[in-house]
Amino acid sequence: MGEPAEAVPAWEYASDVHVGFVGLDGVRRDGPLARYWGEPFELASPSRKFITFKGQKNFTGDYWAAISRDLVGYESWVERDAAMALDFDPAVVALASQPFRLAWADDGRDREHTPDYFARLSDGTGVVVDVRPESLVDEEAAEVFAFTARVCAMVGWQFRRVGDLGQPFRANLRWLARYRHPRCHRASVAALLREVFVEPQLLFAGADRVGDRMAVLPVLYHLLWRHELTADLVSGPLGGRTVVSLAARGWS
Repeated sequence: MGEPAEAVPAWEYASDVHVGFVGLDGVRRDGPLARYWGEPFELASPSRKFITFKGQKNFTGDYWAAISRDLVGYESWVERDAAMALDFDPAVVALASQPFRLAWADDGRDREHTPDYFARLSDGTGVVVDVRPESLVDEEAAEVFAFTARVCAMVGWQFRRVGDLGQPFRANLRWLARYRHPRCHRASVAALLREVFVEPQLLFAGADRVGDRMAVLPVLYHLLWRHELTADLVSGPLGGRTVVSLAARGWS
């Protein structure tokens, strides 16, 4: 990968920040971020284990990401929704959970932080994502996130701190995610749906024009997930009277 121009003056500073990760060969590595920032962290294995124990209040699991056709771990419903939103984002082409551990010294105190996700955008940009609802961001967490954001800027990455997805987008996204798998795609039905929704119209009405509604809807929802069809997912719940139209440009 090329070297971001804005990162060059930061090498000396970035050398003081260490990154630990599991490489593509399965070998654990640790060294200056200035050395390893170009690694494909979007393909990395989790740098630490997802802990589960009896009575824990958070929910851990694996989310199947359509962009990579692989499992992405999460440690809460909020993290699961964040992974889902990244998977839905047409600019994201790859995604990994717990990609690396950052370590640094702060006034003589050793500190470390493992971001929740690392995403790669279609233009090659790396994105570090931390998931924490605003109500749970205390002073120490805010300091860690601010430091992580500065480090990301110095090596040419974006940093995002995300919390709960707003409703009704969260409900709509969860619904469409049920149809993200390629098995929901039927080429002949998809072609007809693209023709029908050249002119914006109601979701159920357009589905009925193509064929049996129950057979057509899974394909329609799959095309919405792929951004080949588009609808307002923010203002209200997705339903039969939602206006759907052909997107200007869908995914390949």
